[in-house]
Amino acid sequence: MTTSINYEDKIPNNVDLSSDRRLQRALEGWQPKFMNWWGEMGPTLETHGVYLRTAVSVGRAGWAHFDHVNVPDYRWGIFLAERDPNRTIAFGEHMGEPAWQQVPGEYRADLQRLIVIQGDTEPASVEQQKLLGLTAPSLYDLRNLFQVNVEEGRHLWAMVYLLHAYFGKEGREEAEGLLLRNSGSPDSPRILGAFNEETADWLAFFMFTYFTDRDGKYQLGTLKESAFDPLSRTCEFMLKEEAHHMFVGTTGVDRVVERSAQLIREHDTLDIGPCGGIPLDIIQKYINFHYTVSLDLFGSETSTNAANYFTAGLKGRWQETRRRDDHLLTEDGVFLDRPTGQGTWEREELSALLALNLDLRGEYIADCETGIKRWNKILETAEVNFRFALPHPGFNRSVGVSADVNVTPDGTIIDDAAWRAARHKWLPTSEDLAFVRSLMQPVYERGKIASWVAPPRNGINGKPFDYEYVYIA
Repeated sequence: MTTSINYEDKIPNNVDLSSDRRLQRALEGWQPKFMNWWGEMGPTLETHGVYLRTAVSVGRAGWAHFDHVNVPDYRWGIFLAERDPNRTIAFGEHMGEPAWQQVPGEYRADLQRLIVIQGDTEPASVEQQKLLGLTAPSLYDLRNLFQVNVEEGRHLWAMVYLLHAYFGKEGREEAEGLLLRNSGSPDSPRILGAFNEETADWLAFFMFTYFTDRDGKYQLGTLKESAFDPLSRTCEFMLKEEAHHMFVGTTGVDRVVERSAQLIREHDTLDIGPCGGIPLDIIQKYINFHYTVSLDLFGSETSTNAANYFTAGLKGRWQETRRRDDHLLTEDGVFLDRPTGQGTWEREELSALLALNLDLRGEYIADCETGIKRWNKILETAEVNFRFALPHPGFNRSVGVSADVNVTPDGTIIDDAAWRAARHKWLPTSEDLAFVRSLMQPVYERGKIASWVAPPRNGINGKPFDYEYVYIA
């Protein structure tokens, strides 16, 4: 069964918005503020049309419509997955009870906070990527950037709808705040650190969409388990869109590694910077940075907030219903490696309930490893003697048990002087960043691509690579 989306309404939706005139008017009042934000903080490059994918229903075939769209005219809207009338709560102290269709008063503040934090990440991504269109390596990549951006904008709409529909005056005020904070602002930055970092080049964009959007996948996955059914259904549909963002990151890094490997073989050297390619050691540094910044998004390894959210039924575990335990966790334990004052690691047993962030981070790390294997396979096939690796979870951390210690990528704890002396080997230097940015010259000609990245194996929606995916203004 599918639910169609009404594009005749001012705000496209599948939640019968017209039946609630007060809510409809409130959202129509927020809409021009969103459009002003998009005009100021959205993509800088002007276009006449971008070949975008637009949702037409929330079923399996929902993402079926492709056409050139003038981006400012894109129809952002409110789409929830189908409601299961028999859905029950799968975990915590309310397990087995019917899922909530309204917000219980005792959980109002916590649910609002979870929605605000998730909502804050969505416009932040657009702001971070504002200038990337000016240096796109191909029309294909430029189109993917716009697709990611409009979907992040729709994810913002998804959270704003929940705030307006279920949280009254406070929710409306929080929805306003989502447009007032800006990525990297010294006065009103975004809530989470990774969303205040620069995304100043396309290698960083590919890493962001691989690592940071993958964090988004896992955070949305935990909220999809929520006892609050409108939040669950909203996140379920958002996950369909998030998959494309990770595809852009995965295949983007694939293509950078593939092109670097080609240049290494052609010139018989790993030093391919002078040949117009990105050296593999710089790619590894980008991996180290974006991966560890994204790890911080999972929070501290132990968290009473996460435990309380789980017990209350607000936020579950990744694929909660597939877990083979009691879904209460009151008796379960897990182990955490914690740094000691003697420069060693000790294993500490923790309550599984207090270590839910650690559990989710573990799922994420295992998923990230699949990308490393992909990229190493490319190098192996090209017979290039270099291999990528994820650094130790304690490396370069600002949050959690390793935040106050210096940990090398292999997990060795070192002092401040040793860290300062070797940091340039592990994380991008100003010189590395300047070099990568020097390669970022735009290529807007059909069928052409920048020298530092390989073309994709397939186009979009059956179109060839040399299709005119974007009409440049």
